[in-house]
Amino acid sequence: QLQLVESGGGLVQPGGSLRLSCVASGFTLDYYAMGWFRQAPGEEREGVSCISASGSSTIYADSVKGRFTISRDNAKNTVYLQMNSLKPEDTAIYYCAADKSPRCVAMATMNSKYEYDYWGQGTQVTVSS
Repeated sequence: QLQLVESGGGLVQPGGSLRLSCVASGFTLDYYAMGWFRQAPGEEREGVSCISASGSSTIYADSVKGRFTISRDNAKNTVYLQMNSLKPEDTAIYYCAADKSPRCVAMATMNSKYEYDYWGQGTQVTVSS
C-alpha cells in the first residue's frame, strides 16, 4: 500500500519550534520532489515548501522564509519540516505530498490546481499561548 504518513504536530507556544516528519511506505521517495502544504480552518490550502528529489533545491512560501527549513533523508524515506519561531498564523493542518517530477514546481504552481501524486493524511499544528 502506497502511503505518506506525517507526524510531529502538536500544540506549541508562539516562538516555539516543531519538526514535522513525513515517512513514505510502499514506494521510495528517491525520485520524487516533496512538498509541504497547510490548510487553516476556512482557508484554502497553501504551499509551504518543496524540496527536489536530490535535495539540492528548495523553495519556500514568503510567509515562512527564514523560519522553516525543509530537508530529506532518502535512506530513511523521510522528509522533514523544521519550523522555528512559530506564530499563531502558522496554525493549520500540515500535509506532505509527493510529486513524480524530481524538480519542484514554482510556489505559484504549487498553489494552483497542479496535482501531486500522493498525499498524507495531515498533522495538526496549533500555535497558541
